[in-house]
Amino acid sequence: MSDHEIDHDDDEAFAESTLIQAIENQLESGEPPAAQAVFNKLTLVGYERDDILNLMAHVLAIEIDAMLGEDRPFNAEWYETALRALPELPPEKE
Repeated sequence: MSDHEIDHDDDEAFAESTLIQAIENQLESGEPPAAQAVFNKLTLVGYERDDILNLMAHVLAIEIDAMLGEDRPFNAEWYETALRALPELPPEKE
């Protein structure tokens, strides 16, 4: 494995933990309200906490990538709609 591959894995792990921390913060603050509602819904249907956080972090990552790629503000409406659709993941944005 090259140094580049190791760096990429480290970056990916850092990004994932940062996204999960952001989801934890949303749950703690109750903002957006959809975050807690979705967390509760997925818990009720049997998902484990870590799996729920990973699903929610994935949705956040898609929106952040789109936001950066399109040079626009965060789309809270899209984000909440995508969260509420979980466990079905949104299609990757082009």
